[in-house]
Amino acid sequence: MSKFETLDNILKNNNGYLKTADAVGAGISKTYLGEYVRERGLERVSYGIYMSEDAWEDRLFIIQTRYPAAIFSHETALHLLNLAEREPSEFSLTLKSGTNSTALNKEGVRVYKIKNELFEEGLMQVESQFGNDLRVYNAERTICDLIRSRRNIEIQDLQSAVKGYVKRKNKNIPLLMRYAELFSVEKIIRQYLEVLL
Repeated sequence: MSKFETLDNILKNNNGYLKTADAVGAGISKTYLGEYVRERGLERVSYGIYMSEDAWEDRLFIIQTRYPAAIFSHETALHLLNLAEREPSEFSLTLKSGTNSTALNKEGVRVYKIKNELFEEGLMQVESQFGNDLRVYNAERTICDLIRSRRNIEIQDLQSAVKGYVKRKNKNIPLLMRYAELFSVEKIIRQYLEVLL
């Protein structure tokens, strides 16, 4: 298989995206990659990330690629989990405490931080609307996150998220209560559930 065919396969398998790291990992030099990018007319969408002309720009996937440790949370998680009435005006994600988030803040991304031992609680993967895998918190963790951050969240977004969650067939109240205890929001969650259940 030629180097161009190798890069074509990487591009195809990643829904029209090509990362410099993937090319280098496949044994292709950056110089050769540059030739390929010019030859195929790829667009540089971020540092080390290129997109083919026929791919849809997936901002969430680009952020995930640039910050692989980040997990989409809060309003963005609501949207990805189909619990939001509207698309968020800015993306929200969570990082481990102590992680530098200056670049993300400059890009208009809302960043939350949490201690390491709670960071991966409720982590799952969903597909973006363009078919790319994204790291996101599950619905139960997201409800707890929203309540923990309620001073920064629109009250109607919080209320509609909890109402939407309670109406779901696949809700997991015991898991929600376990997270509520972990994140010290048990009393508030119980108040919501008493009204809605």
